[in-house]
Amino acid sequence: MRATLPLLAVTDFPPIRRTRPADTLQVNLGYTCNQSCVHCHVNAGPTRTEQMTRETVDQVIAVLRTGRIKTLDLTGGAPEMNQHFRYLVEQARALDVTVIDRCNLTILEEPGYETLAQFLADHQVQIVASLPCYLEDNVDKQRGKGVFQTSIRVLQKLNALGYGNATGGLQLHLVFNPQGPALPPSQHVLKADYDRFLGERFGIRFNQMFTITNMPIQRFGSTLVSKGQFGSYMQLLRSSHQDANLDHVMCRSLISVDWRGYLYDCDFNQMLGLPLKQHGKGRMHLSHLLDTQLEGNQIVIADHCWGCTAGAGSSCGGALA
Repeated sequence: MRATLPLLAVTDFPPIRRTRPADTLQVNLGYTCNQSCVHCHVNAGPTRTEQMTRETVDQVIAVLRTGRIKTLDLTGGAPEMNQHFRYLVEQARALDVTVIDRCNLTILEEPGYETLAQFLADHQVQIVASLPCYLEDNVDKQRGKGVFQTSIRVLQKLNALGYGNATGGLQLHLVFNPQGPALPPSQHVLKADYDRFLGERFGIRFNQMFTITNMPIQRFGSTLVSKGQFGSYMQLLRSSHQDANLDHVMCRSLISVDWRGYLYDCDFNQMLGLPLKQHGKGRMHLSHLLDTQLEGNQIVIADHCWGCTAGAGSSCGGALA
């Protein structure tokens, strides 16, 4: 039985607004995943069946055609498991929109996905890949037995396709999540460690390292509660808050979209059921973005927001400072 999470919506987190036009659309294509990671804030897994339909995917494309969105950030679950994934990527790239695939790596070795790595390379899709440690035991403990070795093979395959070159070209970034209730270490120092270990041991190259703070919600939050660590972790996030990070949090310029097409200020709000709000409108959907500007809009906040401003800060693009 999953532990009951404390209510997060009542908060004294500093109020913030969108200060610039949204240029990134982060789209959750569904909660189905071939893995069930301990730290997953989406609670994704093989038994989840929620998937974005072709109709909603076409609404995403209609928003991209307005020209206001520069980056399409695809997430899940494993976003590649949505049957319309390739169609959406092709349409977005035809519009010269940058596409990011938040990939768990192991999906690229699953039956039926053998040609996916080549597809991503052919369409110059940026890959943001989860690898929470460079040590096998730590990765398998967090993500499942055998995940580390599979991830290494896939990274080597991506390198062979041209991903991860320091001189540019196909972009491959790695994501680090802490193993437990702690803040990530220095992103710069960690990248050097990953570069050295993965390069010397496996000949792997990558472009950037993104450190992301674990949010006290969904599966990770339930784990904290069951271990009696929820309160101390929230206190760590609050006490580590840095005001300077408020100017750079991702919700300033990103719009999160759930698998049904509803809008949120960020992926974490999406998982908590805290929809994006605008005065005079009800629950906002993709169709609203065709004729609505969100600059100056109040951002919906809750206690988990302390995770984005703690320490060096955290976003889908890594540390803020």
